[in-house]
Amino acid sequence: MIKPSALFAAAAAVAFALLTANTAQAQSKVASYATGKPGTEQYEELSFWVKDGKRADIYYTRGKNRNEIRGNYLPQTGKTNGASFAVRLADDRLLTIIPSGSQLKVADSATDAPRTFAWKYEGPVNGVGTFCRECTANPKEAMELLRAYYLK
Repeated sequence: MIKPSALFAAAAAVAFALLTANTAQAQSKVASYATGKPGTEQYEELSFWVKDGKRADIYYTRGKNRNEIRGNYLPQTGKTNGASFAVRLADDRLLTIIPSGSQLKVADSATDAPRTFAWKYEGPVNGVGTFCRECTANPKEAMELLRAYYLK
């Protein structure tokens, strides 16, 4: 016969394991988009983080040395070309972010000529590299994350 205390302990352990697994999955997610070739001065990357089910950090990375600048989310800009939002960078530049299919059109306030950013895969290629647990798995998931947390 199984003692009630042993049964309770086993049930508590299973519940804790399930809760921990669900919490670990829900803690952080990131959708990254990039344009240009990595390792060149033309390279740019934007990373949009969600933590604990809430919109979180935004990072803009640029250039050969991958200089990273933190950004602040600004609500929808109300442009007539569709749903959008803006990011104010720490260097005071304003980027307008416009989802377009599975890509982003990004306009810099200084130039207003939008650049196309595509979803950036983070993970092993041909078995080489590190798996990114927080990274969105594909362009569809990345856009769903943006629409759910940055365009509402």
